[in-house]
Amino acid sequence: MRSLGTFDYVIVGGGTAGCVLANRLSADPDVSVLMIEAGGKDDWIWIHIPVGYLYCIGNPRTDWCYRTEPDPGLNGRSILYARGRVLGGCSSINAMIYMRGQSRDYDEWARLTGDAGWSWNGVLPLFKGVENHWNGATDFHGKRSPEGEPGTGHEWRVEQQRVSWEILDAFGAAAVETGLARTEDFNRGDNAGVGRFEVNQKKGVRWSAAKAFLRPALARKNLTVITKALVKRVRIEVKDGVKTATGVEFYRGNEELFAESRKETILCAGSINDPQILQLSGIGPAALLKDRGVEVIHDLPGVGENLQDHLQLRMAFKVKNVRTLNEMTQSLWGKAKMALEYAAFRTGPLTMAPSQLGAFVKSDAAQESANLEFHVQPVSLDKFGDPLHPFPAFTASVANLRPTSRGHVRIKSNDPRTYPAITTNYLATDEDRRIAAVSLKLTRRIIGARALSKYHPDEFLPGPAVQSDAELVRAAGDVGTTIFHPVGTCRMGLDDDPMAVLTPDLRVRGIGRLRVVDASVMPTITSGNTSSPTVMIAERASRLIKGGLGG
Repeated sequence: MRSLGTFDYVIVGGGTAGCVLANRLSADPDVSVLMIEAGGKDDWIWIHIPVGYLYCIGNPRTDWCYRTEPDPGLNGRSILYARGRVLGGCSSINAMIYMRGQSRDYDEWARLTGDAGWSWNGVLPLFKGVENHWNGATDFHGKRSPEGEPGTGHEWRVEQQRVSWEILDAFGAAAVETGLARTEDFNRGDNAGVGRFEVNQKKGVRWSAAKAFLRPALARKNLTVITKALVKRVRIEVKDGVKTATGVEFYRGNEELFAESRKETILCAGSINDPQILQLSGIGPAALLKDRGVEVIHDLPGVGENLQDHLQLRMAFKVKNVRTLNEMTQSLWGKAKMALEYAAFRTGPLTMAPSQLGAFVKSDAAQESANLEFHVQPVSLDKFGDPLHPFPAFTASVANLRPTSRGHVRIKSNDPRTYPAITTNYLATDEDRRIAAVSLKLTRRIIGARALSKYHPDEFLPGPAVQSDAELVRAAGDVGTTIFHPVGTCRMGLDDDPMAVLTPDLRVRGIGRLRVVDASVMPTITSGNTSSPTVMIAERASRLIKGGLGG
């Protein structure tokens, strides 16, 4: 095995968190940093045109294209589980929605870790410090900078969307009729209400973590980035009972290489790949590792457990007297018109995030805060990857923000090229099934409001024949799919928590010089989209590491 050399920090994964860390750690010219990414460069046009997510998700050029194990909660279905496999990671293929979640999410993290730095008051300055907000600096947002001020903070560009749809405005009005308040800002700690999502774009172009954080750092001589390299395992040295990470072994083409780390090895490979790499390295549940032919270095039962995700239940409605994207894509002229508008003005449907309108609401009065999130879209299709329907229609998806079901990620063999088993366990608890039925009923109540009546919405997914709670739960299994928010498989926690994989400063318990930094560290899922919370986690991690805790 050839040695690639020795670096102060070896970062595994060039996704959202990895890009932030590569920028922050390499800012010190006396520190050497290596980033290893399994995917390729982010040089494909469809990564940058916002609507290109339709071509990136499910495409092995940019996506791992995982599939879940058949899920009883989904009536035995296996579904696509997209994860970015390209520089920028999921931020290069995701919905671009800028969402922090709720203050209670972070206060709960602080309680579960005993670290006030993870509280809302602790993380808000971090969100603001990286944010380049279209509306400028406020008590809740970072300052506006047209150039993004590379390397000096405020790189994470947040803009308003550049397209509007009459049918979505009508849905928003209908939601207000049923009791929701309007909101202009989902990111002040309480996201209740209905409004337009903000997005990570810059002048109608996707603004990924690779653009925001990695590209400004690439000219630094102390940063090395390797793409199309698959990590085999973390090498662990055991001496006098002390276990220490010394670097990583990886494949690049047909060659096996080793990269040594002087200070730390940092896994930023995401909620699926982090536990896979740890398990392949002999760190994880001992019985699982032995069964898969992996030598047990450190028995850590929580590795790969605690998988949480937001299951979205898609309801779709045919409409009249209004345009949707469905029929606009049915002709060459319609497609050409959209392309011309984008080329000339960077506006129109090609700037679309998957959802433009959002709503956060309580499923019932007993909830402390909004526990449902709506994503409303002027499109409909049978399933992701299928063509849009030829008739005018829109989709209203609703997700339970705080699911009580838990899944897991477990290696199937000791070969790193074999995908792990992803078991989601959606709708596995009575509470999750109850909320699923309530969610579908609430969607119908909004659809029945006067503001939508002139468009004659006609439900065809799952269909009006589905009425009883048992039928609604069954339908939820048929129409439910991931919203691509897996978290928690390497969660941080207190010292007396046997299932906590990490300390509050994101060190792997029992292993020196090894951290995990990305959405897998979340002990509980945030109440909203998870991309920007991952940026925040990496920003805090960089400060913990640079603050003298890296040795």
